[in-house]
Amino acid sequence: MELSQLYRSVLESIVEGVIIVDKDARILYINKTAVRLLNLDGEFVGIPVTDVIPNTRLHIVVRTGIPEIDEVQNVGKNIIVTSRMPLKDKMDNIVGAVAVFRDITSIRKLAEEITNLHEIEARLKAIIDSTYDAISVADEFGNVVLVNKAYTELTGYKPEEVIGKPATVDIAEGESIHMLIAKTRKPIYNARLKVGPSKKEVVVNAEPLFVKGKFSGSVAVVHDVSKIFALTRELEEMKRIIRQVKAQYTFDDIIGNSEKIQMAKEQAKKVARTPATVLLRGESGTGKELFAHAIHNESNRRNGPFVSVNCAAISENVLELELFGYVEGAFLGARKEGKMGLIEEADGGTLFLDEIGKMPINLQAKILRFIETKEFIPVGSTMVKKVDVRIIAATNMDLEDLVRKGKFLSDLYFRLNVFPIYLPPLRDMKDDIPLLAKCLSKKIAQQFGRKIDKISTIAIKYLMSYDWPGNVRELENVIGRAIINMNINESVLEKRHFPTLFLEQTFESFKYEGSLKSLVEDFERKVIESVLKENKGDRTKTARSLGISLRTLYYKMEKYGL
Repeated sequence: MELSQLYRSVLESIVEGVIIVDKDARILYINKTAVRLLNLDGEFVGIPVTDVIPNTRLHIVVRTGIPEIDEVQNVGKNIIVTSRMPLKDKMDNIVGAVAVFRDITSIRKLAEEITNLHEIEARLKAIIDSTYDAISVADEFGNVVLVNKAYTELTGYKPEEVIGKPATVDIAEGESIHMLIAKTRKPIYNARLKVGPSKKEVVVNAEPLFVKGKFSGSVAVVHDVSKIFALTRELEEMKRIIRQVKAQYTFDDIIGNSEKIQMAKEQAKKVARTPATVLLRGESGTGKELFAHAIHNESNRRNGPFVSVNCAAISENVLELELFGYVEGAFLGARKEGKMGLIEEADGGTLFLDEIGKMPINLQAKILRFIETKEFIPVGSTMVKKVDVRIIAATNMDLEDLVRKGKFLSDLYFRLNVFPIYLPPLRDMKDDIPLLAKCLSKKIAQQFGRKIDKISTIAIKYLMSYDWPGNVRELENVIGRAIINMNINESVLEKRHFPTLFLEQTFESFKYEGSLKSLVEDFERKVIESVLKENKGDRTKTARSLGISLRTLYYKMEKYGL
């Protein structure tokens, strides 16, 4: 059975209704349970979901990207509880949404009818024990009167351990929903709690119960969040099969008015309209990946995939498998169905090879052959595949020196160096720092939920006095740390909010400001910056000089925004 058939079989066999829509909120898939619960008839694939279900909110989730967990919805005479989640590709673009729902009509009606009616307690227990949802019922004082088997499985508590006791007995973290309803007599939805000895995280929806107009207690439906996540992972895998990788940025996102950055943008715009291979050169943090995105979006391949791979972050064997893919039986532990490589995924679009200077020499030969012929052979296969892929490469290393030392193939160098674009370091365009700082502070403040009105003149002068070995990436990191240092009622970034920027300062003249942890982190960051600069960006040499592993260096560079 093919993988897609397997996923379809899984979705058709579960008791929940499932609806999947694309980015235009048109139905891609609806399972049999959903058709039955919604009383639908006909063919719905390709039809806007709002035409089929008028009170749906899937189109809103597609537009906003905000999940809606366990929302109660009326569908005709039935009541369902539904969770709606956006589906995103690996570039975090919304490609659709999914709704997973169940009918809770009978549970609510039955619970209202039988609270405090002991003569039908056995019948009710048999009914609610048959549901997969964990259910607990409390009286008007908030004492537990009924739980089902699913509740026991979820919380670990047997009925005799909770019945007759206050509804706080099963709460590990949070406030009892039954107790709250006993006070407010109002429904509560999407309450997050931790229950039982193992502190399982759950979402609770609860309703007050009224018998002949008199408050008689409450009923709660408890969902194990991990089950929802498991279903989400299955849907994510299905989404991976149909995902489209897209470039996020355009030339409008590249900020700067200096002559050097404008020249780089003009060169990039010109070459974008051609099929030529591009080599982006510049120090770490100068925006090479940003330019790669923009070139793709300016080209006639803009509607095709944009696939990015960091050649330095993956070991040689894994990188070969990721780039070229493999077939069944290629190696021990290989997927039975094989795996499509990134080169094939980029067919009709652009493949961005970041840190190409770090690509192992053996793999360089295979990439060279692919660039020359547009053909490749998946690992373990004998079948040649041909694709239409444009190459954009990037490096912060001295490729000419690597060629002289025999660490980079000269033929590959000449194939990549068809149209080199040099991206200037931030120290060569300091006049752009005020504009960059303003744009970055606005973006970061929005991410942090803060409001920044401006950056003080003294703070701008302070930022312009620094050479920024980590370039724009370091500037972004420093501004982020400054915003964190602000008090919640402050809206102006002052010099005092920024960490110390100068490594050359002596300890005699150094003014100790901040906690010991922040001072140590500042010093560690500056040491790494200095050694990277001495080694011309060579991470392997830098890790060796510092006496740390390459993985540790990458972790610290990511931590400090280097």
